[in-house]
Formats: sequence, structure tokens, C-alpha cells
Amino acid sequence: MVEISLYNTKTRAKERFEPLDPDNVRMYVCGPTVYDRAHIGNARPVVVFDVLFRLLRHVYGPDHVTYVRNFTDVDDKINARAAEMAAAGDSRPKEEIIRALTDQTIGWYHDDMDALGALRPTREPRATEWIGAMIAMIEGLIESGHAYAADGHVLFDVRSYEKYGALSGRSVDDMIAGARVEVAPYKRDPMDFVLWKPSSDDLPGWDSPWGRGRPGWHIECSAMSYELLGATFDIHGGGIDLQFPHHENEVAQSCCAHPEGGFARFWLHNEMLQVEGKKMSKSLGNFFTVHDLLTGHDGQPPLPGEVVRFVYLGTHYSKPMDWTAEKARQAEATLRKWRGLVAGIDPAPNPAPEVVAALADDLNTAGAIAALHQLAGKGDAAGLKASAALLGLLEDRMGDWAEPRADADPVQIAIGHVLDRWFGYRRERDFARADALRNDAAEVGVEFIVKADKSPGVRFRATSLSDEEYLAQINELAEKEY
Repeated sequence: MVEISLYNTKTRAKERFEPLDPDNVRMYVCGPTVYDRAHIGNARPVVVFDVLFRLLRHVYGPDHVTYVRNFTDVDDKINARAAEMAAAGDSRPKEEIIRALTDQTIGWYHDDMDALGALRPTREPRATEWIGAMIAMIEGLIESGHAYAADGHVLFDVRSYEKYGALSGRSVDDMIAGARVEVAPYKRDPMDFVLWKPSSDDLPGWDSPWGRGRPGWHIECSAMSYELLGATFDIHGGGIDLQFPHHENEVAQSCCAHPEGGFARFWLHNEMLQVEGKKMSKSLGNFFTVHDLLTGHDGQPPLPGEVVRFVYLGTHYSKPMDWTAEKARQAEATLRKWRGLVAGIDPAPNPAPEVVAALADDLNTAGAIAALHQLAGKGDAAGLKASAALLGLLEDRMGDWAEPRADADPVQIAIGHVLDRWFGYRRERDFARADALRNDAAEVGVEFIVKADKSPGVRFRATSLSDEEYLAQINELAEKEY
């Protein structure tokens, strides 16, 4: 069996992954709060953990992996958006507005993530469907002395859990000194966090032993993961921005509610996303949603979802990712070329071992893409198609977009063919032919490079050739014998 190694945030080390039960590998990933369209940062964990889901299914079998990703459909942001809708003239009862808003947003989310080639998780629980389980978990925490009721609220007593802060690597006192915490008269300690809070008549609420109210955010994931995956499961994932306080609080309340379990054995966190080297921000004008990319925005043409996915996969999940228009252009040229190669071809029975090995090494997607370039360079269309599917690429269900179109850049496509050929020679350690092809390309003004993530790339130098002459010379390189 393939040996998978994953970097475990919990231990701060890369470890061999061995599931609790190979017949039921269990993974939980924090899903979206459904009040608006998903932005491109929200989509990164979806793609990252979709690749892990695919790898686990490949290794253990599709019927032996349970992947749970929740929808947070009770939240103050949802309530605020519903209030805006009511103020704008929506006369429906507040409960109906909220349900319509969350239903619509979940539909948008599914449409956008489907377009990125993400498989649907095994279970997608809505928080509002598990309020009873949350109340039961809170009652248990009060009974065991880890939580207390005050002024209609229930709060978790952070000091009651000795290991609080282990996941994020900070002590409680350091957190208080360096963090903004809500100061409230009903709190015993500034770091204590809300498990249950009261609801006014105009807000969603459920009956509870502490009065009509609604759950805090953190208890939602703890209750749903316990009900669907058990007191101990294999993997918990999410963005690094959730490590504290959300994941830290999940660990505390879950381990205290179910001391017989260990909650998540492996924690995986993906890093954040930038746009053209800058933090994504509406004030900078570089904030956009997945839907914006798919449909076109600010004068930019629509991007196929597969192209967006390819750009995400070009950077290791643990590294900050920079979304750029140039990366999208290169990704589209590569995928068009590969789709031309695999058109009408049945995939090989199994993906190439080097692609599986790259993904099994802590989801090295850039290394896997480098191996795909090698398969393309060798003309192994069947192997390329089977191997790319493990990354959610070149699947037939996403292929219509790659039909030739008027604005496709023939030079980029031709260079892509030569680049694959050069990289294939290098991977085969046939450096004589690789160097000969590289030198010929340099004479035309094309410099082949190996990027930091070990994938092939191109630099261009100025040339006096016309576009027609330039394309002709590139095509000659693609056909020349070495």
C-alpha cells in the first residue's frame, strides 16, 4: 500500500499517516459561513482537501473514506445580511429570509466548487440541523465543570483545560496579552469563549436549558464532527486563519466533552492567498469571488474552473499562494495542450507511480504537476489522463471549455509543447538532448527554467522576429529530432 506522509500541525512534524480504521478513513474540514459568494481565498482549502480526499480514495478505496465539510448557517453575519435584506424591502418573516439566503448561498457555493472540479464531500451537515447535539454537548461540559452559565450565556472555562494553546503554540496568558478579547461582566476569564448566547425575538433562536438562544461558532464543528465521525477521527483540515481561535477552541471543548477520545489525530492547515503580490482587499481593488473569475470581472475574460484549479495546485498548500493573471494564462495554455493530447484517449488503468508518490509526500501538488509535464513530454496520453485525474484535472466532465477558440494564443500553446519535451528529457536524465533543445530555444529568445517548486517555466527575451516567424521557429523546435 502507498505510504502517505502529512505535516501535522499538532506535532509540528511530518508524520506517516496510518488511519484508525483503514475501512473508514475519516476527515473533517471547516466549511463556509453561508451569507455571500465564496471569494478566491475561500476556495483554496476546498481544492487542497479535495486532492487529499482523492488521494485517500485512491489508496483506501472510494467506499472507505468519509469526508465531512459543514455549512455554518447560523451566524451573526447571516443575521446582519438578512437585516439588510429586510431594510431593503424584503417583507418576509426573518426566519424565511435567513433560510432563503442560506439556501441560495449554498447553491452558489456548490455551483462554484463544482466548477473547480471539487468532489462533493460524503456529508455536508448544516449547523441548524444539529442544534440538539450542540445543546447536549454543552450540558455535558457544564456537568463536568468545563463550562458555566451566566446571564443567558454559556461559556467554556479555558483555565479548566490544561492543554489549551497547544495547537497554536501559545499560553493562555500570552494570548490575553497579545490578543483582542471580548471583555464582558459575565466572563470569569477574558479568554473564556461562548458556547451559547441569548437571542432576541428578531433573531434565530432555539429553546435550551439557558433560555431561547443560539450556539457559538466553535461548538458547531465539535458537535457535528462527533456525531458524524466519532470522538476520535483521522484528519481535521482548514485554513491557517482558523488555527486560533476556532480550531484551538474545538480541541478544548471536544477533548473535555469526550475525554475518552482524542479528537483529530492529524491537523492540516493551508496558508493564505494573495493577489498579484498583495493581500486581497476590497480597498485595493483586488478582491474578487470565484464567480467573478468564472464569469469574467473588471474587463477580464471568464476563466474555466479547471484553469483556476491548476493555478491553486501550482503552490504547495503550506506556502502562501500568489494569484496572478500570468499564472492563469500559463495554466490555460498548458491545459489546452494537454487536453489536445488526451482527446479521445481512454485513461490508463492506474495513475503513474511518480504522481502518486508526489501527492503521498504531504500533498506535493507542484511535484505531481512536474511529473504530468514529463508524461506529456513522452507523449504518454493514457498515463497523463489517469494521473491528472488524481489531481482533479483533465476529467471529461470539465473538458468542453478546451475546444479551440479565436483568442487562444498559438505561440503559448506551441511553447508549451516544447517545454514539456525539454522537461521530459530532464526527468529522464537525458541531459544531452535537454541541453540541445534548450540552446536552440534560447536562440529564438525562449529561456527554459526550473522554478522553485521544481516545475518547468519560461522566460522570454526580446526578438526581432515577426509573430509568424516566431511561431514557425517554435513549431520547428517541437518537431525537430534530437
